[in-house]
Amino acid sequence: MDPSFMESVWWVFAQLYDKGLVYRGFKVMPYSTGCKTPLANFEAGLNYKEVSDPAIMVSFPLIGDPDNAALVAWTTTPWTLPSNLALCVNAGFQYVKVRDKLTGATYIVAESRLSQLPVKKPKGDGSSLKQSSANSKPKSKDTPDGKTKCTVDTGSYEVLEKISGASLVGMKYEALFDYFKECADMAFRVVADDYVTDDSGTGVVHCAPAFGEDDYRVCIASGIVRKDEELIVAIDADGRFIEKVYDFQGRHVKDADKDILNAVKAKGRLVNSGSIMHSYPFCWRSETPLLYRAIPSWFVAVEKIKDKLLESNKQTYWVPDYVKEKRFHNWLENARDWAVSRSRFWGTPLPVWISEDGVEKVVIDSIDKLEKLSGAKVTDLHRHHIDHITIPSNRGPEFGMLRRVDDVFDCWFESGSMPYAYIHYPFENVELFEKNFPGHFVAEGLDQTRGWFYTLMVLSTALFGKPAFRNLICNGLVLAEDGKKMSKRLKNYPSPMEVIGEYGADALRLYLINSPVVRAESLRFKKDGVYGVIKDVFLPWYNAYRFLVQNAKRLEIEGSAPFIPIDRQALQLSSNVLDQWINSATGSLVRFVRQEMEAYRLYTVVPYLLKFIDNLTNIYVRFNRKRLKGRTGEEDCRTSLSTLYHVLLTTCIAMAPFTPFFTEALYQNLRKAFHSSEESIHYCSFPSATGKIEERIEQSVTRMMTVIDLARNIRERHNKPLKTPLKEMIVVHPDAGFLEDIAGKLKEYVMEELNVKSVVPCSDLLKYASLRAEPDFSVLGKRLGKAMGLVAKEVKAMSQADILAFEKSGEVTFSGNCLKSTDIKVLREFKRPADVTEKEIDAAGDGDVLVILDLRADESLYESGIAREVINRIQKLRKKAGLEPTDIVEVYYEPLNDDKHVLTNIVKSQEQYIRDALGSPLLQHTMAPDYA
Repeated sequence: MDPSFMESVWWVFAQLYDKGLVYRGFKVMPYSTGCKTPLANFEAGLNYKEVSDPAIMVSFPLIGDPDNAALVAWTTTPWTLPSNLALCVNAGFQYVKVRDKLTGATYIVAESRLSQLPVKKPKGDGSSLKQSSANSKPKSKDTPDGKTKCTVDTGSYEVLEKISGASLVGMKYEALFDYFKECADMAFRVVADDYVTDDSGTGVVHCAPAFGEDDYRVCIASGIVRKDEELIVAIDADGRFIEKVYDFQGRHVKDADKDILNAVKAKGRLVNSGSIMHSYPFCWRSETPLLYRAIPSWFVAVEKIKDKLLESNKQTYWVPDYVKEKRFHNWLENARDWAVSRSRFWGTPLPVWISEDGVEKVVIDSIDKLEKLSGAKVTDLHRHHIDHITIPSNRGPEFGMLRRVDDVFDCWFESGSMPYAYIHYPFENVELFEKNFPGHFVAEGLDQTRGWFYTLMVLSTALFGKPAFRNLICNGLVLAEDGKKMSKRLKNYPSPMEVIGEYGADALRLYLINSPVVRAESLRFKKDGVYGVIKDVFLPWYNAYRFLVQNAKRLEIEGSAPFIPIDRQALQLSSNVLDQWINSATGSLVRFVRQEMEAYRLYTVVPYLLKFIDNLTNIYVRFNRKRLKGRTGEEDCRTSLSTLYHVLLTTCIAMAPFTPFFTEALYQNLRKAFHSSEESIHYCSFPSATGKIEERIEQSVTRMMTVIDLARNIRERHNKPLKTPLKEMIVVHPDAGFLEDIAGKLKEYVMEELNVKSVVPCSDLLKYASLRAEPDFSVLGKRLGKAMGLVAKEVKAMSQADILAFEKSGEVTFSGNCLKSTDIKVLREFKRPADVTEKEIDAAGDGDVLVILDLRADESLYESGIAREVINRIQKLRKKAGLEPTDIVEVYYEPLNDDKHVLTNIVKSQEQYIRDALGSPLLQHTMAPDYA
């Protein structure tokens, strides 16, 4: 549609022509005689019908054979026999030369197909012969695939000798017709190819290169025809025989089948005749049977540059890499010359002008050149604007004018020219192109390994000797939820706009990015999966943001100065362990996103983000509620709010390419606090991962959460709700640094979250646990192979002392194989003291850390348990009343049981704990105002 794009396509083609990579040849394609046009392969598959066609065996006597033997070929297209130029066998098959005991005729067929030869039996009086045919019901049957199999007495033939298929290659045979006798020097000989099978026919295939894709390919490979020379196609555009086939001239090929069969029979070359019911393609427009015929076409000689293509492919980076290394590599390795012309009206016309005698060719590479050679003014390059333009012959007026060929380009040639044509190179933007080629990144579906990816690679390699792109993401197919292709007719998928309207574009984008489809695998699209992204990512993320806004607003409500975030560098000095942890975790997130994006691994980012958001809301915000609500002092509150602010801001900027709308909405509010000069988050530079990464703290907090989860599991097993305080928890682990953190910086968080009064670290692994070693089969299996069994046995036999020594050194050797700490799992199993029961002390572990809980009742813990329950009920009342966290309320209580003084005493003794949790004191009901 764009003349400047089309002009660059012309330039690309002209460059290939100048390099000797363009020639005019033939391509065998499905052809509609009703529409007088070739069809695309997908169109040929639109209209198959069950039809009856002749199925005949024809003999081809070998020249110079001592037994006067003839090769026997089977065909269902007798109309192609006048164009026969070769016979094809399979070099790997065994063939047999047999003599008919009744007629004396000698034939050669594949040994495995000998049973397909017909049996000729005398009539009852023995005076004449009766020939069984391929459609004789007692002798044959049609298989579901439409192939005829005969059940005959092979004893009617005497086997003279066995012959290898390879030894038949090169033998000459007598032509069936003499229409192509001028080709006798190179044609009418036996060739070999693996496309000949022994599941039908005779193991001998007759080749008419103008009417079969394999026929043409085999004849080209054998030198019977040349791909850059004119090929005589014995039929015209209407499917009628041309003058060269004079016996059947003017007859439509399908109508001529019967007469051709009779001519073969008259020559004494008909071995057997019958019919076959099979599925045959028809034109979906004209309802006429399709013919496969050679169509004149212009080719790019891809096979000449195959080695360069493979080298170019090595210079690219693909995700996933197996598509490049296997699928695409194999396609390039078996690449054939590319037919780039099509018989259409619309498209970019081929810029080839040819004289009437075909001697003179001019390939145009620009509008300017066409104007100079023709003298015409050119404003548009479509056919109806240039087909009338002629170019005078260089040989003089007597040789007439050069006219443009009728063809237009295959649209894939235009697609492959995109890197040059979209900026009108080389007519404009030369510097822009040269600075940015090869392109940094492309993405398309898996099917484009044979489409766009391929054409990009062919043209760039042919032009510049390098690939058109550096990095590539190969996408799989998005299927309907039932696993079928999405179909407008079946309506088996929700409208994309409906999904976006309900859940937003960001949720849909994250769902797709977090699916197998970005690593060349199929995705069964589920609308519920998009909702899952809302629930698991956006709601927790937004809740953390809302918590920040609410508590920043609270500062002003309480009369403090407006919230202004503390400088990021100053926050690095915070002594709070969770501030240090979330700052480090945010730096790790930025570093991870950078690392994965540089490697084009989209699918790893969302799981990492999911875990980060979960940690932000369920660890940082949850464990820092008191600080964020100002219960630990204003200065500490502003530090924690500033930390949360910078974490949210950095996360939004890092994730902006993934969730552009959601992050923009948050950013527009966050920027008010520090008056950012950038009007949009998408103007911000991607954050750098320059902050300090506290690996020890990150690991300790991760282990802390494991400890909390394990302790909760123990509580659940013993029906001990969190409101029930417990006296002691013991944490067993060999890492002194972790134990120091869990008993120091992290202790108060663990105690509050688990409602335990004491956390005891223990590094003596054997005091509370027995150790057991297990090999990691998923890691070692491939590496050790057959030695895996022996090594596994030795690992499992490791003693306690062996395991301790291994943990200290980090490696151990078994049967000559050195195993590292990542190769062996050390499991810690609780060793309960003899004088206690499971109900008194229980434990849980994950193979890394062991947690032991003292479950015994302790009266001293009763009061804190009641206080926790009181707080829990008040918080539920706030929620029921629809109160915001910033709403300040007065809370009064009245004991309703008989022993009223017990609750009163507990509230009094736990006054500070309750005040810290609620943000206000709990007052007796007698102090409440009288609203009556």
